[in-house]
Amino acid sequence: MSKVEKKPWMFDVITHPVVTEKSMLASEKGQVTFKVPLTASKKDIKLAVEAIFGVKVEGVNTLRQNGKMKRFRGHLGSRQDYKKAIVKLAEGQNIDMTTGI
Repeated sequence: MSKVEKKPWMFDVITHPVVTEKSMLASEKGQVTFKVPLTASKKDIKLAVEAIFGVKVEGVNTLRQNGKMKRFRGHLGSRQDYKKAIVKLAEGQNIDMTTGI
C-alpha cells in the first residue's frame, strides 16, 4: 500500500470513535465506527482513515442520525444531528481504539 500524506483536514473528518457495545462487537469483524461531520463524504472518510491509521479500507457505510427532541425545564429543544461512518477494514487490518493517534 502506498503511503498517503496526512493533511490537516483529515483530522477534522474523523471527529472521534463511537465506543458502544454494538460497535465493539462489530470491531471483532473488522469494522470500526467513527462520528464524522455532516458534510463528510465516503471518499473523504476513506482517505482520512487510511492516512491517519495506516490501514487499508475496503468500504465505508454512513448514516445520518437526526437529533432527539428533548424537554428541559418545560422548554422544548432538540439535540444536534450527527453522522456516523462504519468503516470496513481489509482482512488482517485493525485499529486499536485504546491508544492515541
